[in-house]
Amino acid sequence: MKIGELAERTGLAASRIRFYEDIGLLKAEREPNGYRRYAPEAVLVLDLITSAQQAGFSLDEIRMLLPLDRAQWQHGSLIETLRGKVGEIEALQQRLAQSKAHLVALLAEIEAKPDDMDCSANAQRVLSRIRSGAVKAPALAAEDVKALRKNKTSAKTARPATKARRPLKRA
Repeated sequence: MKIGELAERTGLAASRIRFYEDIGLLKAEREPNGYRRYAPEAVLVLDLITSAQQAGFSLDEIRMLLPLDRAQWQHGSLIETLRGKVGEIEALQQRLAQSKAHLVALLAEIEAKPDDMDCSANAQRVLSRIRSGAVKAPALAAEDVKALRKNKTSAKTARPATKARRPLKRA
């Protein structure tokens, strides 16, 4: 099928489909006139990519999950990766719940400002209560700091190309 039909069947823009092809997530044959021709399985592949992105997978992770030959799925590797992502999500949920609890406590402390106290004095009061340990300050977990540093570093450095997988093109 041509790219217009594939776009219509998947609800994706043709430019997105071309992007996925450029980064090696999707294969297309070229006709003599230069038009792309996609196999019927391209609809499934694009649906898998969309679903994986909605589940929190990056395009790099998706590229590592999808075999170059779609007939060569590695069941064990796929299960292991999906379980790992579930674990990451559970850890994130726990950290988010802790952050929420900290922020709610901080909000309650700020809202407990006495009527005769100005905002600046209240800020000093809250900060001194945080310093004394009476109120837990919201903080990033060590894993969050590492993840933020990793993402910042990853964005600055290009990933090396391998024979099996091409690196993502950066705009």
